[in-house]
Amino acid sequence: MSANIIKQLLMLALAINVVSVGGRILQENTMLFQYHKGPLLTGKISMNLVWYGNFKPSQKAIISDFITSLSSSPQSQVIQPSVTTWVNSINQYYYNSINSKNSVQFSLGSQILDEQYSLGKSLKMQQIKQLASKGTSDHQNNQFNNIINVVLTSSGVAVEGFCSSRCGTHELNYIWIGNSETQCPGQCAWPFHQPVYGPQGPPLVAPNNDVGLDGMVMNLATLLAGTVTNPFGNGYYQGPASAPLEAASACTGIYGKGAYPGFAGNLMLDTASGASYNSNGVDGRKYLLPALFDPISNSCSTLV
Repeated sequence: MSANIIKQLLMLALAINVVSVGGRILQENTMLFQYHKGPLLTGKISMNLVWYGNFKPSQKAIISDFITSLSSSPQSQVIQPSVTTWVNSINQYYYNSINSKNSVQFSLGSQILDEQYSLGKSLKMQQIKQLASKGTSDHQNNQFNNIINVVLTSSGVAVEGFCSSRCGTHELNYIWIGNSETQCPGQCAWPFHQPVYGPQGPPLVAPNNDVGLDGMVMNLATLLAGTVTNPFGNGYYQGPASAPLEAASACTGIYGKGAYPGFAGNLMLDTASGASYNSNGVDGRKYLLPALFDPISNSCSTLV
């Protein structure tokens, strides 16, 4: 084989190696949790609730008290760690973004009841968007920078993709979550129910004594964090934009330090009820909230 041919083969091999390494670096970069230079939601955000189906007053109170607990106003009577502490972790995302001088504040807006299942008990995602549009707008008085309408479907409502591929979803101005208690608690209310797959252990006691609603709080928190830090699909996330892992979903299954598959982590225990939790809310409420990915330390950060 001539020296010229050998030289050409070596150059070809080098080129292939460069392309391979370049492709690997690109792939690794897309898998990193990072900021994609887009805007985040900022300022005062009103959260309107659209209740679809049958919810008890006690169930509605679990959710509304959680949203009230999100308020960043001083809550000296709330024991730490609090839901507000969790919100402050979200505000870390603003330091390195184009919204660096901003933060986010939540408040409970209006509540709309649809107890008669106006669209039936089997919904497509387009119908979820239709329900979200029922949320009233407070833009008229300029009191709020943004509105997020939260659609909550009761346990008797089947929603496209629910249980099979998701426990809820979000877009820029709405969040949808379903009550999984009778449909798929092992998928959407773990660790308060045994998981469908993976390591099996005894379920934890739900802090508000309602597996379905306590699961909805966890999923609402997960989607809320994603909504404000990746509202337009070009904020903070990991992986492909078409299926991003966001602020909380990048830390799926982690609720306390020492977590591993099948174990939610070391949590606080309510000695009276035996319930597990990691945050305190208004009026003595206790909740289990997901870990958030810390963009500063590049690790999942828990409240306990």
